[in-house]
Amino acid sequence: MNTQFKKGVLELIVLLSVNKKDMYGYELIEEVSKVVDVNDGTIYPLLKRLVNEKYAETYLVESTEGPPRKYYKITILGKERVNELKETWLDFSKSVNKFIKESEKNE
Repeated sequence: MNTQFKKGVLELIVLLSVNKKDMYGYELIEEVSKVVDVNDGTIYPLLKRLVNEKYAETYLVESTEGPPRKYYKITILGKERVNELKETWLDFSKSVNKFIKESEKNE
């Protein structure tokens, strides 16, 4: 996938994921990777920004396999943000798809 396309939709995918259920970092990377190819260096800075902007919050859960895991939970502000991003994405993708279909008629 084009890097710029991915960058534009990554926040939406992450917020939609933690809106379904609280997740820890690696689990979130695996979930997001089902849609777009990502790595730690992409997701963790985004998660830090989402926490700083109050769209998500964190809490620790003890793990039987090592140190405690930091879980990410969407906030009320985050739910508002995900709805805003989702609406924007749907409008944007609808416009682009319409444009593509119209341009194919002229080929």
